[in-house]
Amino acid sequence: MKNIISLRSGLAGLQWLFFLFTNTVVIPITVGAAFGLPQDRIQFLIQCSFVLTGLACVVQAGLGHKRAVMEGQSGLWWGVILSLCAAAPSLGISLIGLGGSLAVGIVISGILTVLIGACGLAGPLSKWFTPGVMAVFMFLLGCRLNMIFLQGMLGISSGTPAGEAVIQPGIFLLAAAVAAFVAVFSVVANPKIGQYALLIGILGGWVLHVLIFGSQGGASGSNGLLSAAWFPLGEPTGDSLNVGVIAIAVIAGLVNASNTFGALKGTDGIYGQEADKGQYRRSFTISGILAILSGVLGLVPYAPYVSSVGFLQQTKISERLPFVIGGLLFAAIGLIPAVSGALTALPLSIGSAVLLVTYLRLLGSSLQYFGQIRMDAANLYRTAAPLFVGIIVMGMPSTYFASLPPLLRPLLGNGLLVGILLALLLDRLRFGAPRPQTEQEKEMREQTETGEQAQKTQQTQVTQEPHTKTDREDPVSASLHATRGGTSYER
Repeated sequence: MKNIISLRSGLAGLQWLFFLFTNTVVIPITVGAAFGLPQDRIQFLIQCSFVLTGLACVVQAGLGHKRAVMEGQSGLWWGVILSLCAAAPSLGISLIGLGGSLAVGIVISGILTVLIGACGLAGPLSKWFTPGVMAVFMFLLGCRLNMIFLQGMLGISSGTPAGEAVIQPGIFLLAAAVAAFVAVFSVVANPKIGQYALLIGILGGWVLHVLIFGSQGGASGSNGLLSAAWFPLGEPTGDSLNVGVIAIAVIAGLVNASNTFGALKGTDGIYGQEADKGQYRRSFTISGILAILSGVLGLVPYAPYVSSVGFLQQTKISERLPFVIGGLLFAAIGLIPAVSGALTALPLSIGSAVLLVTYLRLLGSSLQYFGQIRMDAANLYRTAAPLFVGIIVMGMPSTYFASLPPLLRPLLGNGLLVGILLALLLDRLRFGAPRPQTEQEKEMREQTETGEQAQKTQQTQVTQEPHTKTDREDPVSASLHATRGGTSYER
């Protein structure tokens, strides 16, 4: 029996390993390429990402929110950083100056996140993330990330110039077949086998890709362990710092809190209980410390992954042991350049196909939040405007924003960020129907109504007691009272 449990945990841990890998490997590669870093610096970013992500997952599972929720490099932050890199020439900022300014902004946002956790401000902050805001966030996050994954399935790497991006039909057909297999297999197969659909899809798709299209080289690394390099994206010197970039980074860090609320609230149903204040406090504190380290090491800041909700629903494995095993394996791989370099040979199209299937489940989480909203005219506008504006901005070319002030382009050109900020703003504007109540508010209202009902019942009994006494003592009075009471008394 113990051997069966160990085998199940090992396979589930291996599946978590590939989930962590496919969600992480593309990020440092695209960021390094956007900043024009040499190959050895990109390899350093890859190894640091592997080690820090693996350890972050273990620490969160053991000391933080204590759930099997991936702590990884935030997709919101990733989009903001790539947008800033693309806009840097028009902003008149060098990439080194941009990297230094981002490092300062990320460290400041990390300190603020630590303060949110340490001072217990997660509770007041959570009031801003109502069901309407969370529904918009879940939907827009799924749209933004699935756009990236669909591009990967088409054979287009993130960050590829528009003039060089070309769809590769053969690669797409294989990736689409892998995605369809994973989706169908996870639904129709025996649950004990279907929970490993992602792992089977990655390994099987990788083998087929190599047999059909040949192997592709991974990132070449050094023979030793990773060597520390502080501020690889750029030194934060006084002359090169840009106040506007720092401000945008701080705003992005505060909005990034939506990931924590989305991931923990999204897994409440899976774990059968709501995350308490202590879990939020510890989770924010750990994420803030990781953000500070990210600023120093040139990494994309961290946050709990909302996609973990879809992964847990897909695999039906919510235990922490396999998650911890996967995190430790991922950290160990990061310490060995030869292994981490070999894993980067995983075809982008196959990894993107598997992640696309996982992130499709974010629609279900979004619809659950929509179900908590009474869709009258006011709430319809509050939710529809951020959704449509965010999606439309996502599809706009960056050239459309050339006429805007340079410092506003990265902010207003990010559809995910614009949609979330607009949802937060409209949710604060009270017109029409009252704001949808949170679960805690509903419980308090029900308790109040129950108490008032009990008080009314007690008063009614006290009022009726003299009549009852009189009826027992005087039969004539009782008869008259029955006549006045009519049918209601007889009932």
